Amino acid sequence: MTLEPLGPAGLQLVIPKLLGDERGWFKEAWRDDAFPGLNFVQMNMSHSRGGVVRGLHYQEPHPMTKLVFVVSGTIIDVAVDIRVGSPTFGEFWQAELSGDNHRQLCIPPGFAHGFEVLSESATIGYMVTERFIPENDRAIRWDDPAIGIPWRTADPVISARDAAAPELAQATVLPRFSAQ
Repeated sequence: MTLEPLGPAGLQLVIPKLLGDERGWFKEAWRDDAFPGLNFVQMNMSHSRGGVVRGLHYQEPHPMTKLVFVVSGTIIDVAVDIRVGSPTFGEFWQAELSGDNHRQLCIPPGFAHGFEVLSESATIGYMVTERFIPENDRAIRWDDPAIGIPWRTADPVISARDAAAPELAQATVLPRFSAQ
């Protein structure tokens, strides 16, 4: 597998090596030596129809690293640096992930995460390094103009919770940047 930095330290595009023949294919989707120090404790799955935008979500306190992958369909996966004091605070990075390209996105703590479904539907999985804690679940508004994510869907399907999320400038609980 190849790890390509996609912005600040820890944000990486993961490109697994595919071994295939007439029967199909095989890939290593995750290896502990490729991600030293990461201890995944939970795996989540979601399924969404086309035109859905989910996010931008994060957990604070107890932030988590997420390794996001697509089982079927195609998404644009987005990570936004929300670490107060970071030189890239408020900037976003995106990658197209699909069941066909097998790419994954490793999103470190301190980033809000969201995605947009480009295909008719998509099934997304993500492994996380912290358990989900409902009272620490937070969101930043998906269409915050200060962030400026160029979503492709003209009229996306958004949850009531995501539509009511504050813009980044109004968020009251954010992680702090540490230049370790």
